[in-house]
Amino acid sequence: MCGIAGIFNLTPQEPPAEFQLRRMLGTIRHRGPDQFGILLNPIAALGSARLSIIDLSSGRQPICNEDKSLWIVYNGEVFNYIELREDLERRGHVFVTRSDTEVIVHAYEEYGPGCLSRFNGQFAFALLDLKKKQLFLARDRVGVRPLFYAVTQGQLVFGSEAKELLTHPRLSAELDPRVLEEIFVFWCSGSSRSIFKGIEELPPGSYMIADGSGIKIERWWEMSFDSTSSKPLGLKADDVDGWADALSERLTQATRLRLRADVPVGAYLSGGLDSSIISALVCKIHAPKLHTFSISFTNPDFDERQFQIEVAKALDTHHTAIEIRHEDIGAAFPRVIWHAETPLTRTSPVPLFLLSAQVQASRLKVVLTGEGADEFLGGYDIFKEDRVRRFWARSPDSKWRWHLLRRLYEDIPAMTKLSPSYLAKFFQDGLTDTHLPYYSHWIRWRNNQRCCRFFSPELQSRLSVEKRRLWDQLEPPAAMKNWGALERAQYWEIHLFLSRYLLSSQGDRVAMAHSVEGRFPFLDQHVLELCKQAPTGLKLRGLTEKFLLRRALGSLIPKDIAQRRKRPYRAPIHRSFFHAQTPAYVKELLSPEAIERSGYFQPSAVAQLVARVENGRPLGETDDMAVAGILSTQLLHHQYVTRFQPPPPLSSSEDVGVIQT
Repeated sequence: MCGIAGIFNLTPQEPPAEFQLRRMLGTIRHRGPDQFGILLNPIAALGSARLSIIDLSSGRQPICNEDKSLWIVYNGEVFNYIELREDLERRGHVFVTRSDTEVIVHAYEEYGPGCLSRFNGQFAFALLDLKKKQLFLARDRVGVRPLFYAVTQGQLVFGSEAKELLTHPRLSAELDPRVLEEIFVFWCSGSSRSIFKGIEELPPGSYMIADGSGIKIERWWEMSFDSTSSKPLGLKADDVDGWADALSERLTQATRLRLRADVPVGAYLSGGLDSSIISALVCKIHAPKLHTFSISFTNPDFDERQFQIEVAKALDTHHTAIEIRHEDIGAAFPRVIWHAETPLTRTSPVPLFLLSAQVQASRLKVVLTGEGADEFLGGYDIFKEDRVRRFWARSPDSKWRWHLLRRLYEDIPAMTKLSPSYLAKFFQDGLTDTHLPYYSHWIRWRNNQRCCRFFSPELQSRLSVEKRRLWDQLEPPAAMKNWGALERAQYWEIHLFLSRYLLSSQGDRVAMAHSVEGRFPFLDQHVLELCKQAPTGLKLRGLTEKFLLRRALGSLIPKDIAQRRKRPYRAPIHRSFFHAQTPAYVKELLSPEAIERSGYFQPSAVAQLVARVENGRPLGETDDMAVAGILSTQLLHHQYVTRFQPPPPLSSSEDVGVIQT
């Protein structure tokens, strides 16, 4: 696992400077503090900040092929690199390291862009072809590892984090109002644009080719539930045991592959179904005693420690838990925003940021987690909500069908306190519009839109130039019309929530802030292909989520854990910022003067929201989200727009290898 950086000249100009690469790598030394490498060439410069996990002795980057015509910097892991290497050696390729990095170079040399479909992993890399004078950038299927880029005055600048690009003398930070609105509604950008104008992310499952003629971006993997896009498994829809056995086999192999490392591997344990099963599989496969890590909360509304302890005892793991107070979240929030590089309408990334610090303190670099199971196997309440509303829509005047909704969202106090009549009215909006591709998410997005009422008149005026609803601008795949209702809902959770929020702000950013690599067996390519083909009724059976997963591997964990209802991971919001020791930055950045200066929000509206919190009045879910969204936007503006102060460039005292070609 690493961080990468680079500059590529699209037009004839001065060669990229070594000092600029040192500046870029200096901002991400937290991602890879073990070694640094720089390649300098008249048309390009590549940089790597390495976190040594595989081939500790000889895997320094950049790495090249035999004739030094191809050079790579790489962030991530290709877990099936051993099998790929054996195939490439049979084809005549010669290796000088044991790293998966070198496997990518030779695979590209052999197969070109087609090599990507052979990689089972999580990656973002840049490969410089000196013969073609061409740069090749690529990203993994679902976007586990980030890759940002910008084009400025004939130069393509790229890196693992946006802050690297902002050290370039031709680039500066300006927040994009359209993306800000999308984040307040979707929790993330609705496109490849980042919050910073002019800086974009290479989309998941895509590659870019850059040369003197410009840049071209192509998709190499699609999130599709079209059976023609996957190899058929040959299982009948009603063969429950057959599907369960197939999932068990594939997830076990996925976990085994993700234990490949030359350093110890741990696991996150939330006490829910997904992480418990992954931890159980590791214990089954891996001989050394597993080190597991958990988050507990002093606030009982969010605490799951009793389930975590039960699983840890059942699996006999070496368990470490950190207890999170409201004050801890408020204190760490500015550092999380610095690493996330985006506004956040939730505080959930903060405890995970603190947990990764504990993993680092325990001298581990790698943890396995359960992300991806909910999205691909039907685990969220929003899938049940969609099913109930569609059932209700078939008889919209029914006096009882909507009551099924009362079984959902038991973990959200604001929802449980709603009167039955209000609850019915809340979920009835757009009830019969079942033809809409985003029907499943309409209620959530409409509700989140209320957060935008805090925007300043100037910002709202700029946004209203395009008289459109955000969700009408989303472009679903053409094949979606052939999918079932659950699969349509899954697409939006995977395309937006998983790829652009969960794996980013709540995944890569907070883990790599402390040089910790997360690995996700549920996102293995073979597990994904099975989940894409699995019958709807095996993912969500009635209102029982992840039925197939429980059937396949529930026996590995305590029975009550295997039967637990999904409880989404959440963290307290407004109480984390307003308490007996309210942090000074909260008061400063939410003051009318600071709100007026930044220009994103209405000072009077924010002041009223703050007064409600300080007076102890209850907040609804959207107002709670607005507190985090407003404060994080103010922090981002302060950290990146008004006073961007990146860490110092790599110095001569650090382990930096420089190669000139």
